[in-house]
Amino acid sequence: MNIRYERARLSYTRDIHRLICVAADAGQMLPRALSDLYECVRDFVVAIDAETGHMIGCCALHVIWEDLAEVRSLAVDEAWRGHGIGRRLVEMCLADAAEPAIPRVFALTYVPGFFKKLGFDDISKDQLPHKVWSDCIKCHKFPDCDEHAVARAIAVPTQ
Repeated sequence: MNIRYERARLSYTRDIHRLICVAADAGQMLPRALSDLYECVRDFVVAIDAETGHMIGCCALHVIWEDLAEVRSLAVDEAWRGHGIGRRLVEMCLADAAEPAIPRVFALTYVPGFFKKLGFDDISKDQLPHKVWSDCIKCHKFPDCDEHAVARAIAVPTQ
């Protein structure tokens, strides 16, 4: 396997959207509008099959507030699952959170077990600030969200 990991480029937005749509259609995540993805493409890291040039995974880190960010939109092509790609993408997002010293990250997920393997713990959605719900009010499942909330502390570098 020759996989290249990198920050998303604007030209990758439609491929990110494709991965998210496939996962959403399978009930593994909530859908995202293409227009929303163009607005936040700089939040994404991606995995590329270096042999074919096809995008095989994506994940984003979205800063919510001075002390909180969300890992979101993690999607890996079904044919590539089980090879550590999702783990690597989340780890890249966690490293991105550590650099500006964001001490805590969370995820809303249908697969909490995956995140627990990466050091996340279950939390109550009530522990999340109201700012988090600004995206949620656009969701067709709001206010009856059935995703699980998980969070973890980030070791931030000291100066």
